[in-house]
Amino acid sequence: MSGNDMGAHGENTINVLIVDDSRVTREFLAHIFSEAGIKVLGTVSDGQEAIGFVRQKRPDVITMDIYMPGMNGLEATRQIMATVPVPIVIVSGNWDQTEVDTTFRAMEAGALAVVQRPYGAGHPEHKASVQELVRTIRLMSEVRVVRRWSRSNPGKKPLSVPANIRLPVPQTGVKMERGVKLVAMGASAGGPPVLQRILSGLDADFPFPVLVVQHMAPGFMQGMLNWLGETSRLHLRIAREGEKMLQGSVYFAPDGFHMGVSGDNTIFLSNAGPEHGARPSVSYLFRSVGRAYGGAAAAVLLTGMGSDGAEEMRSLKEKGAITIAQDEESSAVFGMPEAAVRLGAAVLVLSPEQIIAALNGLAKR
Repeated sequence: MSGNDMGAHGENTINVLIVDDSRVTREFLAHIFSEAGIKVLGTVSDGQEAIGFVRQKRPDVITMDIYMPGMNGLEATRQIMATVPVPIVIVSGNWDQTEVDTTFRAMEAGALAVVQRPYGAGHPEHKASVQELVRTIRLMSEVRVVRRWSRSNPGKKPLSVPANIRLPVPQTGVKMERGVKLVAMGASAGGPPVLQRILSGLDADFPFPVLVVQHMAPGFMQGMLNWLGETSRLHLRIAREGEKMLQGSVYFAPDGFHMGVSGDNTIFLSNAGPEHGARPSVSYLFRSVGRAYGGAAAAVLLTGMGSDGAEEMRSLKEKGAITIAQDEESSAVFGMPEAAVRLGAAVLVLSPEQIIAALNGLAKR
């Protein structure tokens, strides 16, 4: 079911619903969108109003505040995604840990992205923060979302994985390296809740370092790690220049830097230009893994828009690496994984639960 059937609104018009309890913020965001040529279909001040509006008018995309009187943004996101799914972008202006935690729970409920509320006109970061919001709204308005059913006790404990799921044999003619030395993952829109499911399911003694590129608006990475750390038994950290990778540790590319690895298990960071419109880029990470480790790696491409990492995943497969794409059914956005599948880059196409079983199976080889 799509939240982006444009026919009624015109082919090129993006219709946005603004949900925020602050009148000043609603007017500020409406001005930004108007200047950018994005039509504000409506503004509402709480979650219950948002649900009623969406049922009547079906916007192409929603900006959602988290803390509001009455029904908050988390519950509104849950109900919208369970009944009349529409792409939702969380617009956050508060950095306290409680809101950050609730923001990522809203992403677990189906919100696609989180963006910092733009700074005011006098702030030196005003223009850049406005551009980030507008860019995200334009991208997310194109996503075809599906109904998201609520899970009981989301995020409270790792999902159990059936013991009989085994790592399939690779395609004929592909030689798998026996000695996997690291796991590299890439994700974009819809990625945080999938990362939560996978990282919470990896064994406590998982023997490989894991490197992750998650496309994320600046400022939210540490909050995401804190949230992921509630359910993962591994050590999660933002990568630093020159640090040695340790087994059972998960390294996330920091804001604004590509992350790569060298053959002596050392991480390096780069401020080279964006790739596929992103820095950090999954392509950059996968390319460096191929140079340093050849096929002695496992590469995983998760939900996200575009094709970041797909071509480089094909190169890794040709070197003998184990390459895994998330399946369409479980992907919020089947863009990056689909690009890999179309290129023949994925040895395996799996659900998150099967990815957990495959990686834990690799660890026991």
